[in-house]
Amino acid sequence: MPDRLRVPGAVSATGAMRAAQRSDVVRAACAADVPASPIKPTRRKSHMSWFQTASLIAATLTTGLMAGLFAAFSYAVMPGLSRADDRSFIQSMQGINVAIINGWFMLCFMGAIAFAGLAAVLHFRGDGRPALPWIIAGLVLYLVMFIITSAVNVPLNNQLVAAGDVSKISDLAAVRAQFEAKWVTWNIVRTIASTGAFGCFIWALIQHGRSLAG
Repeated sequence: MPDRLRVPGAVSATGAMRAAQRSDVVRAACAADVPASPIKPTRRKSHMSWFQTASLIAATLTTGLMAGLFAAFSYAVMPGLSRADDRSFIQSMQGINVAIINGWFMLCFMGAIAFAGLAAVLHFRGDGRPALPWIIAGLVLYLVMFIITSAVNVPLNNQLVAAGDVSKISDLAAVRAQFEAKWVTWNIVRTIASTGAFGCFIWALIQHGRSLAG
């Protein structure tokens, strides 16, 4: 009589149990190599990239609009008004200085600082670092324009408005002389500064795109 009695059904059951155990071991090993939640970091990174891109685009657009406005005064508006007589020049500039203070102008003029500042903060860490120096450079140049506007051009505008109605100004030529040359000169300076800021933000966008692509 054989020492061991082999039962076919028992052998097949034991083999199945061993195979199942080996399968569990393989699955556990595979699970150990896979991160627990790979989706959440990707989503956070995607959201951060979206905010970085949106703030930088907004800063670039608003800065470009301001640079274009000042440039238009430099090469079109002021050269055209220089050909006008004193009365027409003062009256036109008084009207422009009142009309330009509107929601669209303030959105671009003040918004560019806010958008650029936000873009700098969002690009301070991670993949946004390559664009950060250009964002900071653009923000500094824009602040130069902002200071010039606040310290020189706006006071001159207020001075012209304070001169009153052109029909009551006794010396139109003197009022114009106190305003025109200084305003035009500093407008050119702020045009250069804001255009430089616009260029910096464009290059920052390019660097930002490269970092996302890489």
